[in-house]
Amino acid sequence: MDLGLADRNVLVTGGTKGIGRAIAELFAAEGANVALCARDQQEVTETVQALGRKGVKASGRALDVADTAATQDWVRAAAEELGGLDIVVPNVSALAVSGDAAAWRAGFDIDIMGTVATVDAAMPFLEKSDVAAIVIIASVSGREIDFAAGPYGAFKAALIHYAQGLAFQLAGKGIRANTVSPGNTYFKDGVWHRIEHDNPRLFADALALNPTGRMATPEEIARAVVFLASPAASFVTGTNLVVDGALTRGVQF
Repeated sequence: MDLGLADRNVLVTGGTKGIGRAIAELFAAEGANVALCARDQQEVTETVQALGRKGVKASGRALDVADTAATQDWVRAAAEELGGLDIVVPNVSALAVSGDAAAWRAGFDIDIMGTVATVDAAMPFLEKSDVAAIVIIASVSGREIDFAAGPYGAFKAALIHYAQGLAFQLAGKGIRANTVSPGNTYFKDGVWHRIEHDNPRLFADALALNPTGRMATPEEIARAVVFLASPAASFVTGTNLVVDGALTRGVQF
């Protein structure tokens, strides 16, 4: 299937590792130009170089999406550099699972306001695109109670609500908005890789919950994101796509 992504312009937050990196790489493999951000300059530089070797335009900036002004400045600069924006993928999360005030603040500043700042700054450019799409990375923790109940789950649920509101509000402008909710996803230096070594009992318990007997790979999540963002999914908007290998038990009607 031709996803219709060649020469389209894509922006990904948190695009240097894990799910974000896989998303950026798959877009580039489909011929899309990619702008990304992350906090580590060396990782940004390395990722941009790797994407550029795929024959597409690639750019990046080191920043913290909790800094609204810096985030919006980067979005506008990236759009100018690429020649517009067609797709925006807010992916960054504070991964705030503790219940203290600092975790709640970090989750709000990064997961919520980082996403809102990115979308707001991208909107003038998306309005000019004929295939505009927003795909926000949520989580299965946003739709059922699990070990991440608290700020992480609450803010992921809020992002699903936010995206479905955008879908309704922006439909008349031809801008689609969806979320992808990954289940537990394993990659080197990711949260589950650290838990495997630091808390093997929790890791084993989490692994046992999934009837497939394994966790997702970042590439498996990225394929869902890239399809939803692409013109091939042109009539899909306002949905939350769960990619979890039957981990969750709740029924989505």
